[in-house]
Amino acid sequence: MGILYQKGGESPIKLFFSSFLFTVIVSLLCTVPVTNAAAGDGHPKGMLIPIHKEIDPVLAKFVERKINQAEKDDIKQIILDIHTPGGTLQSALKLSGKLRKTDIPVTAYINTHALSAGAYVALSADSILVNKQSKMGAAAVIRGDGGDADKKTQSFWLAELKETAESSGRDPVYALAMADPSIHLPQLNAGKGRLLTLTGQQALQIGYAEGEANSLQEVLALRGLSYADTERPKEGFAEHTARLLTSPAVIPILLTVALVGLLLELYTPGFGIFGFIGLSALFLFFFGHLAAGLAGMDAVLFFAAGILLLIAELFLPGGIIGLAGAAAIGYSLFISADNPSWMGISIGIALAVCFIVFILLTKVFGKKMKFFKKFILTDQTDTKSGYISNKSRSDLIGQHGVCLTALRPAGTVLIGDERIDAVSEGTFTEKGKTVKVVKTEGMRVVVREIEPAQ
Repeated sequence: MGILYQKGGESPIKLFFSSFLFTVIVSLLCTVPVTNAAAGDGHPKGMLIPIHKEIDPVLAKFVERKINQAEKDDIKQIILDIHTPGGTLQSALKLSGKLRKTDIPVTAYINTHALSAGAYVALSADSILVNKQSKMGAAAVIRGDGGDADKKTQSFWLAELKETAESSGRDPVYALAMADPSIHLPQLNAGKGRLLTLTGQQALQIGYAEGEANSLQEVLALRGLSYADTERPKEGFAEHTARLLTSPAVIPILLTVALVGLLLELYTPGFGIFGFIGLSALFLFFFGHLAAGLAGMDAVLFFAAGILLLIAELFLPGGIIGLAGAAAIGYSLFISADNPSWMGISIGIALAVCFIVFILLTKVFGKKMKFFKKFILTDQTDTKSGYISNKSRSDLIGQHGVCLTALRPAGTVLIGDERIDAVSEGTFTEKGKTVKVVKTEGMRVVVREIEPAQ
């Protein structure tokens, strides 16, 4: 396997914040180290850290946190219990950097597989112990789709393997052969075209392992530790939850549920269940990425700023503020991602689903957004609603009158006992002439000269 290379009761608002606070409290409680503290004086001398899954951001953050704790607790020896098929390049680099930086001696016990990124992590330790079933190697770097990584990444990875092996006094050619199939080592069953994978005995023969131990108890005894003197942390609820919430399959689901939930909330009066679901999905997204160490508070702040800018756009014209808000939200998602390209795909999936739901609601079901009714004036001042912009004089059509003034073409006519401002059809009409109302347009009265007999 290669190293993965990636680019009616309570109101819904009260329920949301209650759930939010409950989840935060539970998460904080679950991040308290799950350990078996040493008996006796209560000051363990060693720490046994398991690396039993793929090396991902969650595991790297967990190990980093335990090393920090070991440094504070004055731990004398760290034992890595390694049984992993590999992991991501970024996580392995982060974990290796932490191992090489600490002043506490680190022993890697290959129990039983340290493949791909696991081999690199083992090489980053101060010493390596193996058992009869140990396998170590096959550390080629690959892309997320299984293809070979680009040449720049491969060159960097080979240089990293070489430097790591040399820093611990090991012959770098064997580390390079784990990732470069062109290196010819037939004596180790790694002829040209094959990656090197060492057995436990081979690792001892070439100096890549300093000793053999067939159990963890033997490892501890070789390092002068007893089981009772050793702290044994395990991943807790926070790590398991973070790993689930940051998995590539779950990220697009969370984003889709969040956006669709908030979209549906715009079609319902007040704050309801859809808004609660949408906000809960966003909370789970950021909680998982924060717990995994992928996101920092900067991502949360950018997201909050984006939401505030979008709200401000409802009251301030122009559109620029809204675009800035959308950009801030998008940026917060991308800086939270372990794989930005997959995050882009996930956002695209969520937006596509939202667009489909929007079309269905507006075009098929004829729904209108209730949310914007708070900000948009929908009253109409038409005649059906009882509003009349101008008084109509249609009652005058056909009536006769006498010009009180000459019409040039406007003037005044007397119709019955009422003086009316009128206009001729465009011709000059002398004072005293008899006229007939032929048309009205609101308050505008149009007259035509007629013979008195008519």
